[in-house]
Amino acid sequence: MNPLTAALMAFLHHLAAFTVVSTLVAEVLSFKPPLTALQARRLQKIDMVFGISAGLVLAIGLLRVVYFEKGAAYYFANGFFLAKLTLFIVAALISIYPTMRFLSWSKTLKQGGTPTVEPDEARRVRLCLMLELTAIVGILLCAPLMARGIGMMR
Repeated sequence: MNPLTAALMAFLHHLAAFTVVSTLVAEVLSFKPPLTALQARRLQKIDMVFGISAGLVLAIGLLRVVYFEKGAAYYFANGFFLAKLTLFIVAALISIYPTMRFLSWSKTLKQGGTPTVEPDEARRVRLCLMLELTAIVGILLCAPLMARGIGMMR
């Protein structure tokens, strides 16, 4: 393994992860119904960057596991890696609801309208965003434990 390549992959992984966190925080701060058309479009764009960066975190992370770090056998034998991966998947599944809500505004926005967000829908979206942030906190706890070999099952 070339150390420079491994370092570059680590950099890209961290850059994508920080983008996930920052865009999720931006969504939390921007989602304040009632929304203007500008706010709704901004949320759609932020959510798109969030989704792309989350995909990059997963892809680059898996490349690091298989090719650039200690190897898949090491990571898949570590409980904290498995917890981290599980939390990532849970956060990704939770993120589907807000994304679907944001995408549902497209037709209204194209027609020049402003999306209506009912109070129950707003609570559900906000709950999903908070649960995603909570999962990220769990991931941040698991990462250094995993990296130091804590949680090995073999």
